[in-house]
Amino acid sequence: MKLPMSWLSEFVDMDGISNQEYDAKMTMSGSKVEEVVYLGREFKNVVTGKILSNVPHPDSDHLVICQVDVGKDEPIQIVTGAPNAIVGSVVPVALHKSTLPGGIKITKGKLRGVPSNGMMCSFEELGLTLNDTPYGDPEGLLLMPEGTPVGVDIRTVVGLDEYVAEFEITSNRPDCMSVIGLARETAATFDRELKLHTPVVKGCGGDINEHLSITNEAPDLCPRYTARLVKNIKIEPSPAWMRERLHAAGVRPINNIVDITNYVMLEYGQPMHAFDYACLKDQKIVIRRPAAGESIETLDGQMHELDENMVCIADGSRPTAVAGVMGGYDSEITDSTNMVVFESANFHGATVRVTAKKLGMRTEASGRFEKGLDPRMTVDAVNRACELVEMLGAGEVVDGIIDVDTTSTENKRLPFEPEKINALLGIDLTAEEQIAYLNKLGFKVENGEVIVPHFRTDISRMCDVAEEVARLYGYDNIPTTLFGGEAVLGALTPEQVFEKKIGEIARTCGFDEAFNFSFGNPKMYDDIALPADSIKRKSVQILNPLGTEFSVMRTTSLPSMLESLMHNLNHRNETASLYELYKVYLPKLNDDGTVNPEQLPDEPHVLTLGSYGRLSFFEFKGVIEKILEGCRIADISFEPVTDNPSYHPGRCARILSGETEIGVFGTIHPLVAKKYGTGAEILAAELNVDLMFANVAPENVYHPLPKYPASTRDIAVLCDDVIPVAHMQKAIEKAVGTILESVSLFDVYRGKNIPEGKKSVAYSLKLRRSDRTLTDSECDEAMNKAISTLEEKFAAKLRK
Repeated sequence: MKLPMSWLSEFVDMDGISNQEYDAKMTMSGSKVEEVVYLGREFKNVVTGKILSNVPHPDSDHLVICQVDVGKDEPIQIVTGAPNAIVGSVVPVALHKSTLPGGIKITKGKLRGVPSNGMMCSFEELGLTLNDTPYGDPEGLLLMPEGTPVGVDIRTVVGLDEYVAEFEITSNRPDCMSVIGLARETAATFDRELKLHTPVVKGCGGDINEHLSITNEAPDLCPRYTARLVKNIKIEPSPAWMRERLHAAGVRPINNIVDITNYVMLEYGQPMHAFDYACLKDQKIVIRRPAAGESIETLDGQMHELDENMVCIADGSRPTAVAGVMGGYDSEITDSTNMVVFESANFHGATVRVTAKKLGMRTEASGRFEKGLDPRMTVDAVNRACELVEMLGAGEVVDGIIDVDTTSTENKRLPFEPEKINALLGIDLTAEEQIAYLNKLGFKVENGEVIVPHFRTDISRMCDVAEEVARLYGYDNIPTTLFGGEAVLGALTPEQVFEKKIGEIARTCGFDEAFNFSFGNPKMYDDIALPADSIKRKSVQILNPLGTEFSVMRTTSLPSMLESLMHNLNHRNETASLYELYKVYLPKLNDDGTVNPEQLPDEPHVLTLGSYGRLSFFEFKGVIEKILEGCRIADISFEPVTDNPSYHPGRCARILSGETEIGVFGTIHPLVAKKYGTGAEILAAELNVDLMFANVAPENVYHPLPKYPASTRDIAVLCDDVIPVAHMQKAIEKAVGTILESVSLFDVYRGKNIPEGKKSVAYSLKLRRSDRTLTDSECDEAMNKAISTLEEKFAAKLRK
């Protein structure tokens, strides 16, 4: 919002307030000033001059030599090629060592050998347009109006001797998108009187109701619609003072009627529109939702399709304006217009915003309406427009006003709670001091209630009232205090500590962390050879995906890990070992097995490992054991798996903690690897972190070093090749009992002297008691139990 300071001075006495002070204090009181700009800042040494004589240049057929009075003792000589350098005319003159907009510098020189001591200017060279200077000549010099003094700074003549404050208005303060609204803020900030003007319309007789009827069929989208009628319109340029104010505020002057509506919009913040009365069929206005298939050609000459979610202003047969956005081309004000209907209405902000966005037509009016305007402004605004019509002699105002109003006249009321306001702000003001600040902003306090002024549509609760007190009291005056209450120290949850530990061990084992998207392409399930009926294919669908490749939430992290490994392999990294700690998304299913979109999915954490070119199968298994051991996962064992389609059937195992399956690992199936474009051996593992955490063993307990020696015995048995050695080891542990300190596999042999289909397995047992030394008989008894158990359960035979 651009605010010309001269316009502001009509409402608030600005004497003694510098631009710097205004900038600082208004910003501190909540109305942020971006900058205060002097419009004529690019001008230097440019004055008005009167052409005294005009003679042809002796060496040119289009140049003339002029003597120009610029208010000095002697006229100066200027050579120009302008066709309208008329003797007696007053024109802008850029003197020697002058500056024009755009950084153009003018100095004296010679043209075709004749000295020229400056340049006479057109309106374009002054950075103006024909709308700003309707008396200008597009083909020549800017001939100033009759009576323009000579030798004065051009800025004072064309309205550029003006300071303009540019505000950043937040969306919750539509009242500040007007000169009057900012004047209220200025008066409150500097504790000065606010001088508001009540529009006075004389009228010319008659009755508007004899010429016009208004029907509101959409009161929910148009709470208030106000109109007045003006006849005997005279379309002409606006006076200089109005054009200059509009230009300073960033609005292009057009003609007196259109300029009046823009002037009122800037002054009151209420958008207005003017209809050519002759273009309204049946002399009626209907506010309604458009019918299906209706369209309108707007003032910019574009055709727009309307729909029933918008609101339009129509006459007896067709739409004549898109409500709150732009008027229609058919009812545009032209030079032949004789009667005008001034519209001042209030429209539903959200509807205007949606309409403007759909039609691609964001305007000054829509930008105001969408923020939510005060419906009580409509009458004052239309009366101000009619007052300006009479002031400019632009027409005659027909008596009467049509005001279709469905709004409430009651002001919003809130409890006045001075103690809560002090507590919220951390200050200590009396109730009287708070009331004094509120009164400056137009609030009233009566019977323990705050009466909110009608123009403050953003005030809805106690904290809003407290903010009004705070910004006038001064944010910089509020003491700095610490937050009350108990100090809460941040800390990681046990689950977070557990995940952090997993990452530390994985990195210690030479694995780098990978990060992948949580969503993916449904095709990824085919890539890892999941069966068509696999439950993992049932994914949470993304409602607004960027594309098919990002359309589902992943139920397994294996495809993402394989893609990361292939990215490294394709970039010629000879080895890669990666880990990822992330979530998968398992949807809730209906009884018929379909995904239930109404329920949030389960989101278990998963540790995914992947490696190629560095580790063997058993080394990779050792990494998994290292992670599980470091995280104190109890009772770990491995069992072969042959039916997982993503892994090699002979090189895959499930990972167990007791009876709970916490994951799977193995070599990726060659056919799956081929789909990812490689024939290399790829190792991968998927572990459920939540199940790992649930199976963490109790805290480690210190045990003193043993006082008594251990007895070590070895045992070697011959068994079927298909028997897992881990199962045999568990049987040994259970059979020997508490005196078994440890058992470890140290040899598996197949070959010479071993029958086909058999293998030799050797274990080392360490036996010890904590209270005494074991006897040979106790050790022999323990070994016999182990041998007997292996023979009974696995048909193993002791090798001798």
